[in-house]
Amino acid sequence: MAKNRTVFVCSNCGYESSKWNGKCPDCNEWNTLEEQAFSVKGTPAVNMLKPVATRRLKDITSEEEIRYYTGIGELDRVLGGGLVKGSIVLLGGEPGIGKSTILLQICQFLGEKYSVLYVSGEESARQLKLRAERLGVTTENLYMLASTDAESVNDTISVTKPDIVIIDSIQTMNLRTLNTSPGSITQVRECTNLFMYTAKSLEIPIFIVGHVNKDGNIAGPKVMEHIVDAVLYFEGERNLSYRILRAVKNRFGSTNEIGVFEMLDKGLREVSNPSEMLLSGRPLNVSGTCVTCVMEGSRPILAEVQALATKSGFSAPRRTATGFDFSRMAIIIAVLEKRTGIFFGTLDVYLNIVGGFKLDETAGDLSVALSLQSSVFDKPLPEKLVAFGEVGLGGEVRSVSHIVQRVKEAERMGFESCIIPKHNLAQLNGLKLSIKVIGVTSLKQAFYLLNNEKNLGE
Repeated sequence: MAKNRTVFVCSNCGYESSKWNGKCPDCNEWNTLEEQAFSVKGTPAVNMLKPVATRRLKDITSEEEIRYYTGIGELDRVLGGGLVKGSIVLLGGEPGIGKSTILLQICQFLGEKYSVLYVSGEESARQLKLRAERLGVTTENLYMLASTDAESVNDTISVTKPDIVIIDSIQTMNLRTLNTSPGSITQVRECTNLFMYTAKSLEIPIFIVGHVNKDGNIAGPKVMEHIVDAVLYFEGERNLSYRILRAVKNRFGSTNEIGVFEMLDKGLREVSNPSEMLLSGRPLNVSGTCVTCVMEGSRPILAEVQALATKSGFSAPRRTATGFDFSRMAIIIAVLEKRTGIFFGTLDVYLNIVGGFKLDETAGDLSVALSLQSSVFDKPLPEKLVAFGEVGLGGEVRSVSHIVQRVKEAERMGFESCIIPKHNLAQLNGLKLSIKVIGVTSLKQAFYLLNNEKNLGE
């Protein structure tokens, strides 16, 4: 017979303890251990278990078609070329960001060749029908199931054997054998394990939608993210139309790729040219703006950096950075003060990366420094100028990777001049470029070239 067991589970990492502690021994978070009671079924004796047959690696044949194309190129890029058979993908993001929308949209393309089972624990079948009509999903191979019972859903998958399964969402699923509420640490973990076994044994790819907590992380135990094969995050502000899909874990592809989408009335539309999107509406003859180029996986993307330095009305000047690391901005300001003599002690500084884009790599340092200098002296930078490079504490401009891809992307977008680290010039030898490339070794040299714009072409 099943018997009840009471444990204390950490709501942050899923650590289990037989007694309560004020501080989690695993993740060191305070007041996260919660009392939970669930039933435990008896386990069979060891001699009752049957041995499992093993197979040699060379005897396992791989089929030519091991991926499903979703019909959305940006999603296929993030997945590493498509949805792998037997994989389980966790999709997270803020409420209303577009998780359910994009999954319902891919059903239209997948339904032309494959059968798709859409399991919803939050909406009824009629509500799903209304949303599908709004998104233009009319395929006959899409099957709806409104249920929150994980065991019955798993049995349905095992009997009907659809080609693709979508679970929306994992926090609504529950196992009747556990005496805990849906969405709890134990329920989320065990339901994910159940679907994982089904996906691997039947080679059915499963999409799982995961809610996020107040910190923006996927709700539930961290072990859930270790179980799945890929974890995708939707990023972006709800009041902005652009969304970025980023892979933070992918066993079958790169974790550096991103997909860019635009939210419209009839669903998400993929943006195949993110540089053009991020630079649209760029102001002309305005100080404090500069364009840089960052690498997201194998894709170069041009982004606009805006800086505003204005006289402060407070004893302690205010500093704000949106889309850029605040500590990194403070370092660049300190370097500008120490190495170039630009005084920021009485100035408020506001830094923004346009379009809700996040500038994570150090290649954007030079563009940030140039935009700050431009704002302080209220002198606009050349309109067709792009700059990228890492800024060191000595005021030097250090080399960056993927220099050829960055310069070619700037050339493709119509820029006429490009300031890069001088150490990277050797990598461009032999290339026929219409863009003027200028190498600099320090911030002082870059500022000198900008103050004498005729030197940009020399």
